[in-house]
Amino acid sequence: MIKKLFLLAIVMGLTLFGYMYYVATSDPLVRKADVMVSNWPEGQVELKLLLVSDIHVAGPDMPPERLKDIVEQINALEPDIVTFAGDFVSDKRTATKRYTANEALAPLKSLRADQGVFAVLGNHDHWRNSAAIGKILIEVGITVLTNEAVQAGPLILGGIDDDFTDRADVPVTLSKMEKLSGFPVYLSHSPDIVPDLPAKASLILAGHTHCGQIVLPFIGAIATMSEYGERFACGKIEEGEKIIFVSAGLGTSILPLRLGAVPDMWLISLGPKHTE
Repeated sequence: MIKKLFLLAIVMGLTLFGYMYYVATSDPLVRKADVMVSNWPEGQVELKLLLVSDIHVAGPDMPPERLKDIVEQINALEPDIVTFAGDFVSDKRTATKRYTANEALAPLKSLRADQGVFAVLGNHDHWRNSAAIGKILIEVGITVLTNEAVQAGPLILGGIDDDFTDRADVPVTLSKMEKLSGFPVYLSHSPDIVPDLPAKASLILAGHTHCGQIVLPFIGAIATMSEYGERFACGKIEEGEKIIFVSAGLGTSILPLRLGAVPDMWLISLGPKHTE
């Protein structure tokens, strides 16, 4: 009897691990949201912005071939702007294969977005080689923002460097954004910079938390990798006039498994709030 129970436990465990790997490698869920704001630049039309984060290219769950398929999925959405919230690569110990930055990022060259593709780097990018990763991102047509600001159509896009590795410089980014005109959008790897940002209406885009990656029933996320716990852990959050989106990401960290936190991307429609 004990032997049968032991075998049953093994089978159930393997089944659970198989399911978690299946979830981790499933096609990203495209979550959609409308953000209509009163301070939208006059005369500017609505646009579609896509938030992507935490690709973590590494075997077995995120080989470049899978990223190539995801790029095709992104292009089919026809976003006007694509933003990446960092962590393009992964050196997790459980990786069955580690790819060079060039191998990992090559599929991104096929991305299409009329008003640009923008990125900040994450902690894993800095731990690997931020200079090499940044160089290749530029070569494939992505603008890398390191505590910098750019005009992206009707948006002022401020890209804040990674807070988790103490590279974020919010004051410098804000000073550069103040020289531009438009609706403010902040792009950061970690959402922990939210309390440091101005209280005025703005959009904040982040990743890093993986929405917990493994979220247990009745218990919640094993870890969020955020100083604020569940406050900025996942999804759409509103604090005052700040609208925050935190993506679950596409890849994985530590283990190539997910539970209760499917891979996702956010397709956000931005435009003016219509008054009656």
